[in-house]
Amino acid sequence: MNLYHCLIELKSEARALAFASAVQAWMAHMQGLGLVQGWRLMRRKFGLAAGAHPDFLLEIDLADLASLDAAFTTLGAGDDRASRLYDQMHQMIAQVEVGLYRPYPDPAQRERIALI
Repeated sequence: MNLYHCLIELKSEARALAFASAVQAWMAHMQGLGLVQGWRLMRRKFGLAAGAHPDFLLEIDLADLASLDAAFTTLGAGDDRASRLYDQMHQMIAQVEVGLYRPYPDPAQRERIALI
């Protein structure tokens, strides 16, 4: 399991509920294609956060890195429905920072494996 972690700040004119609806439509589409195992959209509570923690947190559960690659490939494949759903969501975002996480420690101990 891999966790694609997105810290999101909306544009000032964007509406939070419209954004949540657009995220739900996009993630449901990706999950329907078998590219996403699960997801969660969370909003900062009471404005309580420090520094780099924007208003929204989107966590996307992926089986493996091949699933992440397939999700990016799907977006770039020219599927009109996927592009429309993605654009509806993405047009409301002012800034996003992403990270890819995995359970730790993992059975394979990948830190010991290096290409160089």
